[in-house]
Amino acid sequence: MSTTRREARPTGTPPTGTPPTQLRTIVASSVVGTTVEWFDFFAYSTAAALVLNALFFPEYDPLVGTILAFGGIAVGYFGRPLGSIVFGHFGDRIGRKGVLVVSLVTMGAATFAIGLLPTYDAIGAAAPLILMALRFVQGFALGGEWGGAVLLVVEHAPEGRKAFLGSFPQVGLALGLTLSTLVFLPLVALPGEAFESWGWRLPFLVSAVLVLVGLFIRLRISETPEFEAVRRAGAEARVPLWETLRTHTAQVLLAALSFAVIGAVFYMLFTFSLTYGTEFIGHERSEMLTIATVCSAVALVGLPLAGRLADRFGVWRVFTGGTLISTALAFPAFWLIDGGGLAAAYVAYLATTIGFCATYGTLGVLYAQAFDVRIRYTGMSLALGIGTIAGSAFVPVIYLELLSTFGGSWAIALYMVVAGVVTLVASTLLQALNRRRQHTNEGAGA
Repeated sequence: MSTTRREARPTGTPPTGTPPTQLRTIVASSVVGTTVEWFDFFAYSTAAALVLNALFFPEYDPLVGTILAFGGIAVGYFGRPLGSIVFGHFGDRIGRKGVLVVSLVTMGAATFAIGLLPTYDAIGAAAPLILMALRFVQGFALGGEWGGAVLLVVEHAPEGRKAFLGSFPQVGLALGLTLSTLVFLPLVALPGEAFESWGWRLPFLVSAVLVLVGLFIRLRISETPEFEAVRRAGAEARVPLWETLRTHTAQVLLAALSFAVIGAVFYMLFTFSLTYGTEFIGHERSEMLTIATVCSAVALVGLPLAGRLADRFGVWRVFTGGTLISTALAFPAFWLIDGGGLAAAYVAYLATTIGFCATYGTLGVLYAQAFDVRIRYTGMSLALGIGTIAGSAFVPVIYLELLSTFGGSWAIALYMVVAGVVTLVASTLLQALNRRRQHTNEGAGA
């Protein structure tokens, strides 16, 4: 009986006494960390779409080289599950704060190194191999960054504001994209030789400034009250990965599958769109970068708004609404884009952004609700790691292959619809498991 009571308390949500000033610092810390994460990601993705194929895979046909360059995105995703296990273990054993400092430094170092990397012409086949290794290190660091950043906020936030404040780490995506594209916009206007020799490197080197800002803020924050409650009760998981797989296997798998539509829509909006808009539709690079920037600016408002709505109407309802919007818009969006008009493209991408905000803005809290506090860092990070491999890692390559095989965007739209159905089913089953677990915990603590 005593063991049951001791473990039941930490699975709940103790009231937070975090002062407003400290809470704002914590939110800022998480936003800066995820901004660095996404700035680095978009810097690579943009460079892969524009120049890395020629610099690191010059022996191949341009389309094949682009596919190989996008393959670096997949390599990064394969580092995520390993990072989720390592960082999740220590995050659930010793706390969220220190682990997040390590993940930020690791990410920043790998990104800075990409900016200094010699090309194929300088060191031959070693260049793409080192590039892929650095991408793996980036993915390894990301495996611990997102889950910890979300938990840092959600486990400090008071009841009634968890979804709203928990949406701010997702804002890092929009900020990272905005900063990345703002850096790339003047660079793509450089003469081709200048951009290929040094221009593409600047975004990777500039990321060091963001890392330093993030470190300064992170070193000033406190551990979360919910984890402290677990530590005071002596209820830390001995081996978080084992306990997660033993007690929350279904939650991990369903949470991972719930990510499917986010990955499909994300690449349609922010990464594959650069290649599709320039090489297949005929827009200028600057035009497609501007569309991505406008969509990210809309997301700066849309992601917190989704969190606010989730606090009022429920996390699962808002997440499901976004899934339905993204699924319903898949074919109409490409009909508009394929028309070739820039105004129609704006309408398509901005409408799709609305559905994306509703799903991605509530994802962190959806995941946090699925796992007990004592294994939450591991569970969330592992679910995202698996979800991004299944639902994101190969999506740019899949989209290019679908275009090459079927010769039309309808195949990509169909892929997005299938991803939406998978997400809808998985998130519904996850919600049912969450309700059952909450009732069990309430009964154990009664």
